[in-house]
Amino acid sequence: MSKLRKFTADRLDWQSFPGKAIAIAQAVAEEDGGDLSAYFARLGKDETADLPVPYAEIWVVMSGALTLHSGGETLTAGAGEVLHVPADTPGEVVVEADTELVCVSVPAH
Repeated sequence: MSKLRKFTADRLDWQSFPGKAIAIAQAVAEEDGGDLSAYFARLGKDETADLPVPYAEIWVVMSGALTLHSGGETLTAGAGEVLHVPADTPGEVVVEADTELVCVSVPAH
């Protein structure tokens, strides 16, 4: 039996962070996806967030733009671009414009 599923950002439960223009909605959790998890994120212009995260992530930028600063490197990604953030990468994310992205994490959490 197929377990194909589709997720729409507006049909998920969104979690906001107090004092921040940042919200996430988990689409695939550990119990759903096995080895990976996935979520949508909405990030307001000029917000910042610290890294690292304890798992590898792929960020697919759907709209807007953000810049990742890490170890002397700077990468900016906009709509239609993908960032790979290895596990435990130190740094900071700066949101350049209101941004929506999809994140896939391994291992699942």
